[in-house]
Amino acid sequence: MNPSQPKDQKAHIATAVPGPKSIAGRENESLHIAPGLQNYAITSGIVVREARGSAVTCADGNTFLDFIGGIGVNGLGHSHPVWVEAVQNQVAKAAVGSFTTDARIELLERVAERAPAPGLHRLQLYSSGAEAVESALRLAKSATGKYEVASFHGGFHGKTLGALGLMGSSFKNGLGPFAPGCHLLPYADCYRCPFQLTHPSCGLACVDQGRRQLRMQSCGSVAAIVVEPMQGTAGNVIPPPDFLVAVQSMAREFGALLIADEMITGFGRTGRFWGVQASGVTPDIVTLGKTFGGGFPLSGVLTTDAIASSKPWSNASGSSSSYGGNPLACAAGAAVLRIVEDEDLVANSLVVGRAMLEALESMVEEFPFIGQVRGEGLLLAIELVSDKKTREPLSTAVCERIYRACIQRGLLTMAYTSRVRLQPALTIDAATAHNGLAILREVFTLAREERWLEWT
Repeated sequence: MNPSQPKDQKAHIATAVPGPKSIAGRENESLHIAPGLQNYAITSGIVVREARGSAVTCADGNTFLDFIGGIGVNGLGHSHPVWVEAVQNQVAKAAVGSFTTDARIELLERVAERAPAPGLHRLQLYSSGAEAVESALRLAKSATGKYEVASFHGGFHGKTLGALGLMGSSFKNGLGPFAPGCHLLPYADCYRCPFQLTHPSCGLACVDQGRRQLRMQSCGSVAAIVVEPMQGTAGNVIPPPDFLVAVQSMAREFGALLIADEMITGFGRTGRFWGVQASGVTPDIVTLGKTFGGGFPLSGVLTTDAIASSKPWSNASGSSSSYGGNPLACAAGAAVLRIVEDEDLVANSLVVGRAMLEALESMVEEFPFIGQVRGEGLLLAIELVSDKKTREPLSTAVCERIYRACIQRGLLTMAYTSRVRLQPALTIDAATAHNGLAILREVFTLAREERWLEWT
């Protein structure tokens, strides 16, 4: 499945974590780096020396198994040799500019071949997820002549102004005002259903409520509904398949375009090439990113001929970006698509993901603080709770203690919140996955035996 990456990787801890070299490096960096780095990077305290496959080695020689995966970016694993060679070869030829190159032609052809549906083949390229989302919003407004946009509770689409208005969490507090015409609708987060109902007997009450909100609150000018096929930042939330079908129907009812944000779910993460394939929905616009570049900043907007021709988005320079579609980025992206295909990483995601989910399911009854586990492919989650009946989330203090205990034993995982997200590289093998889960089980056992829930 993944012949180019190491197998059966193991953690190795040689010093305290963080060790003296990491501590010194972080102190030097802190003299100039602005605050606001990723939470997991700040809390870990480590300085990375090198990384390969699903293992990261710090400056002190400690090796950690990586279940964070750059929050979805590290789909190929660290320093995939085929990807490294492709980037090295391209940077020696040409790296900058918007001119046509062989690398861009290959990238466009490969994306079109694996598009979520026939007709979705027009691709514009960018360098960040938020940039692609902003472009998708401009495209939807150009195509419909409308300006309102609906998104969902728990949704995350970036930190730029237009994307912030779509954010379904408190992250945006203090950053307003936002663009007018933004509407937040309930997502099918079935474990924490806001209506206290159960699927399928709920009849998708969340969608019905969203429809009522748009009828009552919109000005009749809804250009798009933006949705993650499975929500990442909210906690790897997996809605039932009929949810997206109902959302698409709602978009059609309001004459709006359906934008599928596949930043996290695209390129095999869910055991399918695209997240929307779980429901059979065909979106009007798709935003791409994260795994797309294999670690190189690369994102995109994918749509149809008719929608892409909308003005002013389609005017010369109307949808372009200074970095978008440059030769180096395109070589990186084309290499990603070749590797995903050649190494059958979609199937690997499905097989290893199922094995990991089965292992996690065995922990639900064993540990009193695990309320639920879920997963599609290598998009996995654990709900940590203080009470299984009330589903009260585990306190941040306990979660952070679990996170630190994992790091001290050699596992990098997003356990610092009550919704633990596990999203290792698509190249991970079953043995490496098992080794990482064994550390997680060890920490959970320690938390249960030392009764962290009671006194922390």
